[in-house]
Formats: sequence, structure tokens, C-alpha cells
Amino acid sequence: MKIKLSDHFTYKRLIKFVAPSIFMMVFISIYGVIDGLFISRCVGKTAFASINLIMPFIMVLGGMGFMIGTGGTALVAKVLGEGDKRKANKYFTMLVMFTFILGAVLTVLGIIFLRPISYFLGASDEMIGDCVSYGRIVIGFTVTFMLQNLFQNFLVVAEKPNIGLASTVAAGCTNIVLDALFVAVFDWGVVGAAFATGISQCVGAAIPFVYFLIPNKSLLRLTATGIEILPIIKSCTNGISELMSNISASIVSMLYNFRLMDMLGEDGVSAYGVLMYVQFIFIAIFIGYVIGVSPVIGYNYGSSNSDELKNIFKKSIIIVCVVGVILTIMALSFSGLLARIFVGYSPELFELTKHAFFIFSFSFLIAGINIFASSLFTSLNNGLISAVISFSRTLVAQVAAILILPNIFGTDGIWYSTVVAELLALIVSSAFIVFCAKRYRYM
Repeated sequence: MKIKLSDHFTYKRLIKFVAPSIFMMVFISIYGVIDGLFISRCVGKTAFASINLIMPFIMVLGGMGFMIGTGGTALVAKVLGEGDKRKANKYFTMLVMFTFILGAVLTVLGIIFLRPISYFLGASDEMIGDCVSYGRIVIGFTVTFMLQNLFQNFLVVAEKPNIGLASTVAAGCTNIVLDALFVAVFDWGVVGAAFATGISQCVGAAIPFVYFLIPNKSLLRLTATGIEILPIIKSCTNGISELMSNISASIVSMLYNFRLMDMLGEDGVSAYGVLMYVQFIFIAIFIGYVIGVSPVIGYNYGSSNSDELKNIFKKSIIIVCVVGVILTIMALSFSGLLARIFVGYSPELFELTKHAFFIFSFSFLIAGINIFASSLFTSLNNGLISAVISFSRTLVAQVAAILILPNIFGTDGIWYSTVVAELLALIVSSAFIVFCAKRYRYM
């Protein structure tokens, strides 16, 4: 039976509705990790460190699409909740057009400035060639990367999350097959991995684009319209927290890399790269959940259904807490295995990575609540509070921790930083949730 945004959600119905988004994000994370795995195993740790060094910049560019998608879905879901489907389709089409234009501009700028940015991020002369080769190719696909991120969000609003999952699986399979072919068979190194990623993003963007372009039975489709600046500004400001998360995470990754290069050299950057790859997969569960549940919150907010808002809020808090405990236990139990998969070829690097991941694992206990809190306020069209939560979690607390803790605990302080940052962000998230409960009536 089809699940609609207007339904009453039991645990079973809620999990069934968000499951495709969770699987989609996990699969995206897994096939995103494939590049690193093939490069680490087939090319070596210098190339692996090189792509990890440039990856934060690439993620900032692609994060623009996620910003427009999350902010735009909140706006469009609210309009649908108000009963204006024509306006919802109009806003949706505008946002797709704007994403294409912005992506083209960012592609040109990214390619031009990649080399000096790579040096700024700490690339050595030995690493710069791989940084530029990989980065320029992947950045060349920025438009499709942004559109893929955008459509993942809007397919949930359209009540078609399974199409989002299908397009992601198709893109992921493309990436895995091409990685094996280009890197392992043809021995194209980082260039092969970059093309595999870019081509897979084309697949992930093309499938939903065609679906929305042709007549369909969903809540959304592309339609003829001009561009209005106010809905675009509203969507971007509302989704600014997601962009801040990407930018902040990238800045923090750069800071981690600076400290690690200084304290541990390339091995430190490689170990941190493994942590980030595994974190992508684990955190993707939380991100997939909020992608799936956000349109439901936005729709019920638009229709002033406070009873359902309370229902969704309560169930969501319980779900993310339970999942956080499960993920922490899994991370602690499999830290050695996960480290061995990536860097088992180097005993010293393996021990460093295993130790780092054991400490890092405790961050999953708290991360889900902070991610949900930020998404909650985006769904309620309050981008400012969402941005403050995201900013405190991914930048302020992280930067403070990474600057202070290594001076106290040495290299272990680097791995403790994320755990401490999540704890500090939890205080901010909890305060906003309690303070705004009466205004939005979700408690």
C-alpha cells in the first residue's frame, strides 16, 4: 500500500517510508568508499592520502546541491501541505534550473583554482599531481553531483523514495564496476577512480531527471516556468545548515589533515581517511532517516497537524537513540576488521587506524540526535536555528577540540575531538528543542 505524507505514521509505517532513503544514503556512502578502497589497495597510500586531502573541497561543491535540496524540499513540502500543488511544481522546477546554473559556475571556478587550493590544504610536491588529476576530473561532474543530491531529497517529497533508491543502486553499481575496470584492470590510478565516480553521478542524476520530466503519478514533475528569486533565496537560506555542515566538515577535515601531517605524516592522513570513509557509511543511516522524515514533518507543519508532528518527533527521537547505540556497538566490535580492509597491507598504519577508530566510535552514540535536531528545524522552515545547531556541531566544537585536546592527550586528542564535539553540540541541540517546543508544537 502506498504511504502518503498525509498519513498517520506508526513505527512500522514510518520505518517503511524512510527505509529507501536510508538504504539510498548507505549505498551512496559505500560506493563513495569504493574509490578510496581501490586506490589504497591498488595505487598506494600516497595516492590514498592525496584524494583524502582534496575530498573536502569537492564535497563543498557538491554540498551546494544538498543545500538546495534540503531547503527546497522543506519549502515544497510545506506548500503541498497547504494544498497548492501547482506552486509546488513551479518551485521545484525553479530549483532544478538554479542548481544546473550554479553547478556550471562552480565547475569552472573549481577547475581553475584547484591547484593552489590543493597546496593550501597541505599537499606536498609528491601528492600534488594526484590531487589535481583526481580533483579536476571529479569537479568536471559537479552539475550532475549537485543534481543527484537535489533529486534524492525531492523524490521523497514526491512520495517516490523507491525511485531514489533504484537510481542510487544503478549509480553505485556503475561506480563499482568502473572502479574495478579502470583502476584494477586498466591501471589508470586516480584518473580511473575519478572517471568512475563522475560517470556514476551522471547515472544517479539522469534517472530521476527523466522521471520528473515525463508525465508521472507523483506529487511533483518538471513544468514550464521562469525563475523567481524569492523562493530560491528561501530555499537556500532554509537549507544553509546542510551547506554549513559540508563546509564546516570540510574545514575541520582540513584542520585534521594539517595536525596529522604535522604529528604523524601521511600515515595520519590515511588513518583519518579510513575513519571518514567508515563514518560516511554509519552517519549515512542518520542522514537517510532525516531525508525520509523531513518531508513528513514539513507537510504536517504546513497543514498545521500538531498531533502528527508530536507523533513523528517522539518516534524519531527514540529511533535515532536506539540506532546510535547499535552503531556504536558495531563500530567498537569491528574496528579491527574495518581498519584491516583498508590498510591491512601496512602493520603500523593498521594499528594506528584500529586504535583511532576505537576511540572515534563513541561519537555515533550522540551524532544521530544532533543530526535530527538540525533537520527538524530545516523541516519547520527555520534555517537559522538549524544552521546554529549544525555550525556548533561541525565547526565550533570540532575546531576547539582539535586545537586544544592534542595539546593535552597527544595524538589521541585528535581522535577524541569528534566525540567531545558531539557532546558539546548535544547541549545546544537539546536547548533549542526544549526552547522551541511551544512555538512549533512538536512536544
